[in-house]
Amino acid sequence: MTNATVVTGIGVLAPNGIGAEEFWEATLRGESGIGRITRFDPSSYPSRLAGEVTGFSPRDHVPSRLVPQTDRTTQFALAGSDWALADSGLDAESLTADERGVVTASASGGFEFGQRELGHLWGKDPKHVSAYMSFAWFYAVNTGQLSIRHDLRGPTGVVVTDQAGGLDAVAQARRRIRKGTPLMLTGGMDASLCPYGLAAQISAGILSGSDDPGRAYLPFDAAADGHVPGEGGAILTLEGGDRARERGARSHGQISGYAATFDPRPGSGRPGNLERAIRGALADAELGPRDIALVLADGAGEPEQDLAEARALAAVFGPGGVPVTVPKTMTGRLYAGAAPLDLVTALFALRDGVVPPTVHVDGPAPGCDIDLVTGSPRPVEGDAALIVARGRGGFNSAMVVRRPPTD
Repeated sequence: MTNATVVTGIGVLAPNGIGAEEFWEATLRGESGIGRITRFDPSSYPSRLAGEVTGFSPRDHVPSRLVPQTDRTTQFALAGSDWALADSGLDAESLTADERGVVTASASGGFEFGQRELGHLWGKDPKHVSAYMSFAWFYAVNTGQLSIRHDLRGPTGVVVTDQAGGLDAVAQARRRIRKGTPLMLTGGMDASLCPYGLAAQISAGILSGSDDPGRAYLPFDAAADGHVPGEGGAILTLEGGDRARERGARSHGQISGYAATFDPRPGSGRPGNLERAIRGALADAELGPRDIALVLADGAGEPEQDLAEARALAAVFGPGGVPVTVPKTMTGRLYAGAAPLDLVTALFALRDGVVPPTVHVDGPAPGCDIDLVTGSPRPVEGDAALIVARGRGGFNSAMVVRRPPTD
């Protein structure tokens, strides 16, 4: 067996489930976590729906001293990292601090914390601004807090590339595993559902204005007119396959291939490079299109972007050549947390031989020649899956995951 990079631990917080198995069971049921925003009154905003994580009390999952120091996104990351490490079964004493690292993705940082403290600044005076504001809002805060909490003094980093960042962070962690670091925490969490965060997202002009949770986020559908934001994501524990096997760890699957590209500027007349990212990930995994059992698509929910993704998939796999799904229709787009959550979904889909549905969508729009799984879960056989993630500004990332390695 080659020394593959394997996933030995998973921690999930999603709008339709807290905990990896809870999320997966809800996803197979087609259970949506999208609804009207409850964390504040959204009535004055043109977009009022979101995928909120409900039932999460920070004091139940985060040390009390850290609660006033951290934004909601960091509280998610801290809880997810605890679960991912516990799931890995790692004995903390078996590695030195320098042998453990962390790379996370973030698209928004601590928006809610920042909004609150800026409110204190302008509504009261500078003395009422928390000293923790100096770092709690920052994109790298999750990496820093996880490093401190778990004494991770090996390679560290943060990736900020919107949706694509979730895969980019996992890929960077994989590189460190390949270079000899025994263990890496990675993945992404985002939580920007506050007035400041929602205003920032609305300014991009790509959020759906529908008030119907069943018709607001319709990727690849003829009625698509934007997406619904969400919060949450997944944290993963990565290890080398040989080491994981030697210590008797369970493997959820392996990270087999990855590639990233960047699109030319709009109006340049040059084609996008998503297809090249997909082919690069397949080549890195040493697999061909026929080896892929299913695709977790990015599913922007914007007609032009959806058509471009569908054409890239059809170019690689052939029209309708592979089952495609967008479970994000149950959670909203979680930004940096979306792709790691799709990665978890892909691993569980391969494990259980079933593709979860793209809910609310009846079928692909004209020109989108893909085999979109809708309605209910579909049985599938195969050993590998592709995850696609795209970020605003032209970022494209693709990753191939496989079933756990065998001797």
